[in-house]
Parts: sequence; structure tokens; C-alpha cells
Amino acid sequence: MKLYKNIFLLFSLVVLIACKSAIAQSDKALELKQKPNFIFYLADDQDQLDYGVYGNPKVSTFHVDKLAAQGMKFTNFYAAQAICAPARSQIFTGMYPVKNGCMANHIGVKPQIKSVATLLKEAGYEVVLAGKSHVKPNTVFNWTHYFNNIDHRYLPLDKIDNYLKTTKKSFCIFITSDYPHGPYPKTKNYTKKDIYKLPYDNEKVGNHKPGYYQNIEDDNIQLGKILKMVDDYGLKDNSMFIYASDHGISGKWGLTEQGLKVPFIVRWPGFVKPKSTSNTLLSFVDVLPTFLEISNTKIPQEIDGKSFLKTLKGDKSKVNRYIYGVATKQNVRNGKVFPSRMVRGERFKLIKNFNAKEVVDANLGDNEIVNQFIKMGANYYAKIPFEELYDLKIDPYQKKNLAKNKKYQQQKEALSKTLAKWMVSQNDFLITHKMPLLKPTLHPLDKNTKWTKVPQNLQGKLQDKDFIKLHY
Repeated sequence: MKLYKNIFLLFSLVVLIACKSAIAQSDKALELKQKPNFIFYLADDQDQLDYGVYGNPKVSTFHVDKLAAQGMKFTNFYAAQAICAPARSQIFTGMYPVKNGCMANHIGVKPQIKSVATLLKEAGYEVVLAGKSHVKPNTVFNWTHYFNNIDHRYLPLDKIDNYLKTTKKSFCIFITSDYPHGPYPKTKNYTKKDIYKLPYDNEKVGNHKPGYYQNIEDDNIQLGKILKMVDDYGLKDNSMFIYASDHGISGKWGLTEQGLKVPFIVRWPGFVKPKSTSNTLLSFVDVLPTFLEISNTKIPQEIDGKSFLKTLKGDKSKVNRYIYGVATKQNVRNGKVFPSRMVRGERFKLIKNFNAKEVVDANLGDNEIVNQFIKMGANYYAKIPFEELYDLKIDPYQKKNLAKNKKYQQQKEALSKTLAKWMVSQNDFLITHKMPLLKPTLHPLDKNTKWTKVPQNLQGKLQDKDFIKLHY
């Protein structure tokens, strides 16, 4: 009897080892077979709330809504800066704007940085950009292929179609739309009566809103065509498809929730649960390390972001304790000297406006011309205080500033220390300079334009020595 028992145990052990080996080989084969493609569709200038799936019943976003039904919708995903080039640079570098160098629009990142184009190539991927670029230099963003937009407006759908149809390698493609960014069409399917009032909207409907809605609808049509290509060429099951907008138009250039909080949706069949929602606190800098972990590529130590692969698999634990934000307000239309920084935790959010009127005197130096521009910035935003503290749990649209409320001083001080520590880690120029002027590449502070007027005595008065030295 004992002999039969031993034989049975031995047989069971052999079967167990064989099963484990088969499972391991199966998992390995699955891993090799399912090395996923990454398809990232990025809209331009669209508020998170201006989608059916995020609560707007009056705007046409059928394909985005369908994508959300097939995957995971994120409710707390952020850009660190609410403007085009800095937002894109975060996605492509995994670094916050001051650290990667693109902390103002129309300037490039630091030339020594390794971007997604380089890092995923090292993992055997082709890395493609199709549509709006708005990032530089080319030595950093050295795409395998770059398919320019058409007439500075439309996606190069034929080139995207041909690429998806013919590519034989694993790939990462960023499809970057110019929509719903203006210009806005005169002929449209919407009127002001069709506009859905958002919680932070003024009573008066903006003249741009009907055209903005039309651009959203037109962009949704482009997205539908891309999704059809993916399905037609059998790429759906082996591709992570991401949809996002670079930032919200309602808070462009600033640090409000409506500017920084973005729509973010991920479909990944077999990995991401359909019709799921994540409230995890995430940022655009987290995209690249996630791609790198999934592709089994080493994540560079200097990257700021963290992989949220576990979130995609349904894990609800924290990825970030805090996320951060930057506003420069220079090198943009009607630019002014008014830099701000932000930190957000699970519940509370702190903004510091370093050239607020109440602190402007401490920012002045020996150069009277520079001082005048510093004062102009403070006066232009005279109603904005030095500190803003919001309880996002009960005040998600930042209507009640708690910064001077004694009840919340502990939260403010803790966030202030966290923000200061982060600024040091980013080598933020606000740490080393009183109130720096950034050299313009497109929108000078001291010249009249159709967007801004400069006093005659200050026109053309700024010199190279008046600007801080940066990488560009």
C-alpha cells in the first residue's frame, strides 16, 4: 500500500512540474506574442468635461464614449502645464516642464534628454508621430517616421492608414490632432443655445463655443476613422489605445482644474477591464515610464513619472502621493511676468503665484526697465493672491480660497514644504532668481502686437542681459 502511495505522490509531482513548465512556456509565448503596440490619440484644447462620457450631453463625442465603454476612463489625470508644447513634452520625456526645459510655449526641451523616440527604439519599437508636432529639437524627438499634418489643420489619414496597414514591427504611434483648437468655423451645427453650461463657466456663453463644439465633432470623426483602421488591420487586440487631450481650453495657461485635468481613456483588450473607471492621481509624466515597463525597457532614473501599469490591471492603490503644475505666462499671446507653481495631493491643492501684487516689491532689483515689466505682470493679475488653497473634495472647481483660513494652515504648510522640495529637485529658476524674464522666441514682452499693448517708454527696451540664461 505504501509503495502505491509513493508511486502516486511521485506521479503527482511529475504532473505538477510538467503543468508548471507548460504554464511557464505558455506565459512566455503569450508575452512574446502580445508585446503590445501603443497608439496614442491626442486632441488639442478640449476640456475634460466636454465629452459625453465625462458628463456633457450636448456635444458629439460618440467614438470617445465608445472607447471608454471598451476600456478604462480616468478621472484624475493631469497635464502639468496647460499649454501645447509643454504638455506634449511631458508625455514624450516623462519629465516635468522645468526639468525637461519646455516650461514655456514655443521653446524646445534640453538637448541632452532621451525622449520616447529614443527609449522605445532601444526596445525594438518604431516610434511615429503623425499630425501636430510642436516639440523640438529634432535630435531629441528623432521619430522613426514623422507624418506632418495637412494644411496645418488635418490629420494625414492616408499616411497613417498606409503605415498601420504595412508595418511589420512593434510600434508606438502618436496621432496628434489640431482639433478642437481654433480657428473655429463660421458654418457649424451648433448655436449658443446648444452649449452645455459647465460648473466653472460664466453666465455669458463665449462666442467661440459653437465653433469649438463643431471642432470637437470634426475631431471625433477623425478619431472614428483611426479606430476603423486599427480594427480593419487586426491591430485592436494587440494594441494599447490611449485617448487624451493635451489640456483644457477653459483654463489654458493657468493652473486651474479645468486647465490641467484632462480626459484620459485606455483600451487594451485582455488587460484593461471594459467600462472601468480609475480615480487614481496621475500625470502626463507617468505615460512614458508605463510604456517602458510594458515593453520591458529600463526606466531612466532621471524620469519624474511612475508607471501606472498596476492601475491598468485594476489595482486601486496609489501611484503618486502628489502631482505638480507649472504656469509661466511668458512667450504666449499677451504674455506677462507672472510665474506660478502648483502641488496637488489626494484632497488639497496649493498654488503659489510668485509675482502676485502682494509680494511684487520683493521681486524688484536694480534694473528699472525690468522692474517695470515685473510690476506690469503683478498689476495685470492684481486680483490673484500669492497663495491659493483649495479643498477639491468639497470644492472641485476652486471657488473658495482657504489659504488665509486658520483652520487649514497645517495643510497649507505641509503642501508648501512639499512644493518647495520639488522645486529644488527640478532645479527651478524661481529658486535661484528673484523674478526671471525668459527670452522670447515668439512673443516679446516689450513689443506691441495685436494681442498686447506696451507703454511707449518700454517698447524695445529689453536687452539680452535682462533675460536669464537657459538652454535655448
